[in-house]
Amino acid sequence: MGDQWTGLLGALAWNRAAPADVLLRLLGHEDEWVRRAVAQRGGLPQEVIEAVLVHPDRRVRIAFAGNGNADPGQRARLLDDPDPALHLTLAQGPTAYRRSVPPLPDWAYERLLDHPKALVRSELVTWGRPPAHVLAGLADHEDPMYRQAACRAWDRLADGTRERLLHDGDPDVRQAAALRVCHEDEERTTWLVGRLGDGWQAGEVLASGRLTRELAERVVAEGERLAAIASNPWLPADLVARLAVDPDPRVRLQVSARPELSESERAAIDYTVGAEDRLPTLDWVWERREDAAFLRRCARSPHTWLRRSAAVCPGLPADAVERLAQDEDFAVRLLLAEFHPEPPPELLLDLYLNGTHRAVGMLVVRPGFPAAGLAARLGDSPAPSARRLALRDPGLEPELLDRLGRDPQTRADAARDPRLPVARIRELLADPDPEAAQAARAAAGNPALPAEDMRRMLDRAGVPEIPVNDPTIGC
Repeated sequence: MGDQWTGLLGALAWNRAAPADVLLRLLGHEDEWVRRAVAQRGGLPQEVIEAVLVHPDRRVRIAFAGNGNADPGQRARLLDDPDPALHLTLAQGPTAYRRSVPPLPDWAYERLLDHPKALVRSELVTWGRPPAHVLAGLADHEDPMYRQAACRAWDRLADGTRERLLHDGDPDVRQAAALRVCHEDEERTTWLVGRLGDGWQAGEVLASGRLTRELAERVVAEGERLAAIASNPWLPADLVARLAVDPDPRVRLQVSARPELSESERAAIDYTVGAEDRLPTLDWVWERREDAAFLRRCARSPHTWLRRSAAVCPGLPADAVERLAQDEDFAVRLLLAEFHPEPPPELLLDLYLNGTHRAVGMLVVRPGFPAAGLAARLGDSPAPSARRLALRDPGLEPELLDRLGRDPQTRADAARDPRLPVARIRELLADPDPEAAQAARAAAGNPALPAEDMRRMLDRAGVPEIPVNDPTIGC
């Protein structure tokens, strides 16, 4: 079977209007990519789920085990599968970009925690994402790896349990517990710095752990981890003043963003924030993310790092949102567009059309991205990216939709539009031009495509029908 048919059927597998019988036939397709596409999509009918769970191709079952769009209870049924690769996938959890995935049922975590394979148990507690109440229940487990994981649910642990973990016989458990309290414990900060050596966690401890005068002086004298300690809230004032004139611009930048400084004191430090500098949100700003008055001050700050940090805070008031939407720093505007609950629609549109960062392409899914009126504004734009936005307009005229559906630079996007006439969808599917292949695949995923057309596609591709009352899927 040619690559073109494989691409069309893979797109059909993602068509949200595809009925169960079509999906079942696709599960029997000879190409692994098509079969896995079915298992990876959301909204699967129950009969298709049942077929996936017993599919003879383990890669299909593994794809479903890692499907963050599937019901967690259905995914957890794969724990009855004898193949440990599926259990490992369940332990690792789905990969999701900037969204949370509902957890598995508690009984599934119990089984994974008792799994006979050490790798499965280790992946679950080390890299998996069990809910906090499950982690908290491991605080008294005989396995130190589990007690170490319990420290990630520190806020759920009783005081007595915390004390036991802080004095645990296993040094890795003590370290995990000490990391949770070092911001208020000088002794444990000193111990952690010595234990962690040059590891990345040592930098985090130096940035936030409560410091003794002796430790602070030693680190500053050594001069190797100054950028980390420069932001520490417990750093003595005289050492802060010394680092404010350090030759390293990274150190001076960290000092300039300390919370106790006035704006004039910040301005007196020779620091720069480059347009491409990737800076994390300042912890002391995020801790006050619902404090409107405080966030207003951050939004007015001449310091770019403070404004970037304020831009991601949900409590940013409307006047500060309006101010930051006009900010001279592109990153401030982009962060506001990406993270604020109600970003200005015109900001979203402007960044999408004029921004060069790869993240601007995702802004169309943000709440408030404009739709009404885009056809009139952008339908005749010389820029293909602008013309594509016209397809979002609920008032898009059929004539413009047809024109965009025949424009080589926009026809693939138009081919996905459920308002496109069925006759035109069929034309796109039948177009033999290799340059139209992308639009044909998009048409195969159009939910307006009738189910009978989907079945005819399968017939032409030679995909066998599933016998009535026989859900067995062959490879």
